[in-house]
This record gives sequence, structure tokens and C-alpha cells, in this order.
Amino acid sequence: MPIHLKAKAGDYAPTVLVVGDPGRAEYISRMFTAGRPVNENRGLLGFTGINAGRPLSVQTTGIGCPSAAIVVEELIELGVKRIIRIGTCGGIAEHIRALDYVCALTATPDDGATRTYLGGDPHAPCATFDILKVSADLSQASGLKIHYGGIVSVDVFYNPFPDYVPKFRNRGILAVEMETSLIYYLANRSKIQAASFLLVSDILGGGEGFTKYVTEDDLKRGMDGLINHVLDVCRVLKD
Repeated sequence: MPIHLKAKAGDYAPTVLVVGDPGRAEYISRMFTAGRPVNENRGLLGFTGINAGRPLSVQTTGIGCPSAAIVVEELIELGVKRIIRIGTCGGIAEHIRALDYVCALTATPDDGATRTYLGGDPHAPCATFDILKVSADLSQASGLKIHYGGIVSVDVFYNPFPDYVPKFRNRGILAVEMETSLIYYLANRSKIQAASFLLVSDILGGGEGFTKYVTEDDLKRGMDGLINHVLDVCRVLKD
């Protein structure tokens, strides 16, 4: 039995949505029928239920790759087959705007946890094509705009170095967040599916146009749209 997720095989559905915020996990769980808690230990709230006639779970990871590593390792130990992150990010690319949606094709591991797993070797953790294809088809049909491209996962939220944003922008990075590289690495290593869908909650290094954060109401509306898109993707994907 895992140490941190007090659950057993079968408690989680084959597809698990992972979120940083336990409040978001609770919120998504209310979209399930026959929903039930499967973990409450350490505030890492997890729920399993039915959505659109199929089993689905949502699990809190906490903030950052070290916390996400524990949760994802234990989800894999429990037999899950697909992990999809729903979260927020800071926009870096010049064409990215607040409240845009980003889907990470790859996640540069600029965090210590993923680099520890890699032993310093170069590696590009990536998403699963099947999930991206379904997302792209659905977004094209509905007119929902999603940016597909590379992001970077970092350890430091309040980064003090002035070259931080320009460095990644010049490399073509779309956005920055704190969990995806680790999720992709562990999924790739374990040969399970993974994707990360993100809402741009702020713009980094925008000069005069710098947006610190969007309003809570705008964040909620944007996140609702992203959650609904991911749930639509899950309905199409086959277990």
C-alpha cells in the first residue's frame, strides 16, 4: 500500500485528473455522479466517481515537482493508466495572453526533482499524442483556442533573476509552471499516458503590459472552460 495515498488498487479510475489545489479537486469531484473520497491523507484530496458514464478520478498533487513526484509514483503503483494535469501557468511567449489555454507538448525540466531522476542526462519529457489529437480535434470543432507547444517546469515561484523570462522566451517556451516535467517523465518511464492542460493566470516579463494576476472571477470562468474541455477529452478517449 502506498505511504501517502491511503488507497488500494481499484480505488482510482484508469484515468486520473491531477490538480495542485485540493479545492479544485473537490470542485471537479462535484461533477461526478456516485463520487466518493479515496484519499484525505496529508490534505492530498482524491475522489473517484462517474462522469459521462465512465469512471474518472481527480487527485491533488500539491505544489511543485517533489510533491507531485510522490503522488504520481503512488498513482502508478496503484495501477492508473492515464494522468492528465489541469492547472495554471505564467505566460512567457509574446503571443500568449492572460486567460489563454496552453497544452504542453513537452516540458523542459528546470526543476531539481526531475533532474534528480535523470541523473543530469538531457531528456525531453513529452505528452501522449493520442490525448493531444483528441484535444485538437475537439477544440477545432468547438472553436476553442488552445496553444500547443513547449513549457518549462521550475522550482522557484518568485524568481529574482532578470534573465529568467527572456532566456526561456528566446527558446520558444510558451509558459512556466511547477509540475508537468515530473508528471511527463514518470508517465514516459512507466509507459502510461499523460497530458497537461493549463490556464494562463498571469503574464511574466511583459514590461508595461505586465499582468500580475487575473481576477478570481476571471480565473474561475477560465478554469471552468478548461475543465469542461478536459472532461470532453476524457469522454472520447478509450481506457
